[in-house]
Amino acid sequence: MQRYIERFLRYLEIEKNASKHTLLNYRLDLEAFAVFLGDTAIEKVDYLLLRKYMAGLKEKNMRQKTISRKISCLRSFFRFLCREGYLKNNPVLTLMSPRREKHLPIFLTEDEVTRLIDTPQQDSELGSRDRAIFETLYSTGMRVSELVGLSIADVDFISGVVKVMGKGKKERLLPIGDKAIDSIRKYLDKRSKDSDALFLNKNHKRITDRGIRDVLARYIRHLSMKKGISPHKI
Repeated sequence: MQRYIERFLRYLEIEKNASKHTLLNYRLDLEAFAVFLGDTAIEKVDYLLLRKYMAGLKEKNMRQKTISRKISCLRSFFRFLCREGYLKNNPVLTLMSPRREKHLPIFLTEDEVTRLIDTPQQDSELGSRDRAIFETLYSTGMRVSELVGLSIADVDFISGVVKVMGKGKKERLLPIGDKAIDSIRKYLDKRSKDSDALFLNKNHKRITDRGIRDVLARYIRHLSMKKGISPHKI
């Protein structure tokens, strides 16, 4: 089983240009499935065994979204094994994924977004940085992973365009508004440390995904807003 997992992950990395995050999730899901199989050979996996696996996931009170992701992983894995000739039959073809739970989306109103963006005080370096972060997220809609990867050279201050590295290491260009551009300029003017990275933490290192989320959580608490707001909601 392990050699099949390694071949599949290598295929995803080389042929599909999958991100490290995707590769890690696939590895964790497949290795958990391997533990479930134990000594059972991959050729012996059938519909009934897969149903038993799904039942075990439900008994662990996993969310339907998580179970669906694990089944999707197995679909891709077994499709790969069949295409490469390691297996003759695909046992996942007739397996139905559980219906996904539907939740009302959590969002910020226009007034809440305005309050959030206006809260950081731009008379300090960190305050200017936080304002620029919020303005950039709101203006471009980029992912946090894209935001933390930004370098100063990625921002075209004249054309109002920012270059980001998206999922699968694919570059894309996003328009960025004048307010965001202005906030970034003010932050860079106040910054005391030279660096290629656009946004720095308090130790003058490139800020991390966790750092962005901590910054947002602090302002959410300060404004007594609803909990569960992520940077993506901005």
